[in-house]
Amino acid sequence: MNGNDEIEKNLQAPPPKKISLQEGYLYCRNLTKRTAKNFYFAFLFLPWLKRRAIYAVYAFCRYADDLVDDPKYKDKSLLLEKWRQDLEKCYRGEYGNNKILIALHDTVKRFHIPKEYFIELIDGMQMDLSVTRYETFEELYKYAYRAASVVGLICVEIFGYRNATTKEYAENLGIALQLTNIIRDVKEDAQRGRIYLPLEDLDRFQYTESELLSGKYVPSFIQLMEYQAARALYYYEKAASLIPKEDRTLLSTAEIMKNIYFHLLLEIKLQGYDVFKRRISASRVRKLYIASITWLKIHIFRK
Repeated sequence: MNGNDEIEKNLQAPPPKKISLQEGYLYCRNLTKRTAKNFYFAFLFLPWLKRRAIYAVYAFCRYADDLVDDPKYKDKSLLLEKWRQDLEKCYRGEYGNNKILIALHDTVKRFHIPKEYFIELIDGMQMDLSVTRYETFEELYKYAYRAASVVGLICVEIFGYRNATTKEYAENLGIALQLTNIIRDVKEDAQRGRIYLPLEDLDRFQYTESELLSGKYVPSFIQLMEYQAARALYYYEKAASLIPKEDRTLLSTAEIMKNIYFHLLLEIKLQGYDVFKRRISASRVRKLYIASITWLKIHIFRK
């Protein structure tokens, strides 16, 4: 076949099948079900339209997260920048046949989600590519805000709210969840050469970077982790104090996530903060139980 024949064949070939909105949302749902081990149970309690919107947001975040963490991807910074450009196009209604962006475009339009939140999220993931240490908690807070609080701010636009204080609730809850993740994932992050615990805290308890990277479980490490857990607890309590009464039922999914992660923090404490031995997590049954009890308390018993 010569060049002209190949061109003619391509011209006559049927155009690629256009991905429907339903297919886009279904892809996001399946991705969420497969990978969102802590969040998926909370999402099940949402009304259908809000639930599928959350699936789209999760899929967008998950794809970006995989670009950063999956070793199969090279030129990570370029790929993340490309995803940022794709986001800009998505907000203009240009999404091609990308299943995630098809669903996300419908979601951000339907729920009026500011683009700036997603930009902040990508900025946080760019930090993962260039920053492997945080000197102070103030520096870590900036990262945690971008990695988790903005996700909370996106979610409350979908959940709905009447009181603007709900945004403060979302920010503080995001910090609490991210600090819990950091405590749980000390070993995995160290294996990637990353230390998210503020170095000023390591100095405070005379626990060295080399000890952390080699997984040394000693009294100074336990004291360090107790300090991190107390900080996370502060943000859980602050979020709890900020939740507006009139928005409580709208935020039941966020409260489910809060309680699942809070249970995880308590479990880590019960295990003596030995996150080097194994990755501590809650069982599927336990998470479903927490989700069900939380929903019942809020919607039936109004607590």
